[in-house]
Amino acid sequence: MHVPDGFFNAATSVSAGVVAAAGVAVCLRGARRELDDRTAPMAGLVAAFIFAVQMLNFPVAAGTSGHLLGGALAAILVGPYTGVLCMAVVLLVQGVFFADGGLTALGVNITIMGIVTVLVGWAIFRLVTRVARGKVVVAAFLGALVSVPASALVFSLLFWVGGTAPIEVGAVAAAMGGVHVLIGIGEALITAVTVGAVLAVRPDLVYGARGLAKPLVLRGAEGTTITTTAGEQEPVAAPGRLKPFLLGGIGLTLVLAGVVSFFASSSPDGLEAVAENKGFLSQASDHLVTWGLADYGEVGGIPVGVAGVIGVGLVLLIAGAVAYAARSRAKVEA
Repeated sequence: MHVPDGFFNAATSVSAGVVAAAGVAVCLRGARRELDDRTAPMAGLVAAFIFAVQMLNFPVAAGTSGHLLGGALAAILVGPYTGVLCMAVVLLVQGVFFADGGLTALGVNITIMGIVTVLVGWAIFRLVTRVARGKVVVAAFLGALVSVPASALVFSLLFWVGGTAPIEVGAVAAAMGGVHVLIGIGEALITAVTVGAVLAVRPDLVYGARGLAKPLVLRGAEGTTITTTAGEQEPVAAPGRLKPFLLGGIGLTLVLAGVVSFFASSSPDGLEAVAENKGFLSQASDHLVTWGLADYGEVGGIPVGVAGVIGVGLVLLIAGAVAYAARSRAKVEA
């Protein structure tokens, strides 16, 4: 759903940029409460993983594909504030180095793909886990499922207000919502599988699962019982034990970006398909900056897998640096 240059007028692009900048600023402060020795390195890994999986377009309808947005996944794994930061880094790297999303539309993309998906995905996740305590994977599935069409509908509203082509907002919203419900199913499956896998291996690294375990009742030989609270059950990992998980996660991410990306669907994604069908795709303009990595290496003749590995490295370094900086400030002020 990366919005290109040319879709929005200057006033809307600037306004969305202000909203995105304010949102990131708020999240930089809020992330201090989420980032610790476990979640700081996780933030870099989560951002890099989302970048890699976003390269893996999957077919959702005849001639249309979709890809992970990742906002709900990021919020559940590292927290909503840190999740927005992860998404902002991914979208910044994609826009600047890979011409995936326009530079003038960066604020729009961060708003609809970062802030909206994180807020909606996290809200649904929290609601479900409160109603059905402990159903983390189910809540992750539903949060991710709803976050995608919500983002698509916000795009439709923004384009109606400040798009560079007249549209019938009802028709565009219906088309965007319909195709992105299908994409949302794929997003929900990827999110649920990923969250479930991390829960199985390192439950202490899933931010959204903290405090959700049921009390543990221990019965002694003489009939005495000891009840522990959910917080006391949460496993705490020693820093040394974190390294194998992180290295394994980075290895998987590199395989996805460097190998699996060759098999991604080449069909237009949901936004591009709807824009072509509704007659406003021609409003898109060429990217303002074109590097050899643009279009994931196609412009410079670089294999997509090589471009993907470079992108993973960039996102990992930038997101990790942001997370560590936020964590350091939090420790000094504590």
